[in-house]
Amino acid sequence: MKKFEEKTVTTDLKYTGRIITLQVDDVLLPNGKQGKREIVKHPGAVAVIAVTDDKKIILVEQYRKALERSIIEIPAGKIEPNEAPELTAMRELEEETGYTCNDLRYIQSFATSPGFADEIIHLYLAENIVKMENPADLDEDEFVELLHVSLEDMEQMVISQKIFDAKTAFAYIWLKDYLK
Repeated sequence: MKKFEEKTVTTDLKYTGRIITLQVDDVLLPNGKQGKREIVKHPGAVAVIAVTDDKKIILVEQYRKALERSIIEIPAGKIEPNEAPELTAMRELEEETGYTCNDLRYIQSFATSPGFADEIIHLYLAENIVKMENPADLDEDEFVELLHVSLEDMEQMVISQKIFDAKTAFAYIWLKDYLK
């Protein structure tokens, strides 16, 4: 048994969408009582820290409807069915930035919102990047602006909350040690 495990008694599927599924589980709590858990199921995602030869970090600015604002992020995207995370990383790097890389290194994986979602993001470092002549297109509902910033610029974006998401803030923290 896992420490503090909550055993699922029933699952009620509420919604199935293009990206997520929402379910409500009745669970048996460690103290013997019952509780409810609203859970968002997600296929997982990747995020890519792309660093140029002159130590610039490639970021994208895009509008996030859930936040009702634009934020600046590292390139990222959803893992497609039966797609290995490293292939997703290369695909998203190309689609969102127009770059590919000769060196892709796995950094680590982490949960984004474990209180209600099972999404895991796999973080990669892309170096020795190369601008592509004919990169893949963005998804038709995706609009981004490309930025090349220094680590110091990235820090100011975190402080000013232009960078507002956890994966990009985590990338900044990781880069502080890596680039020094």
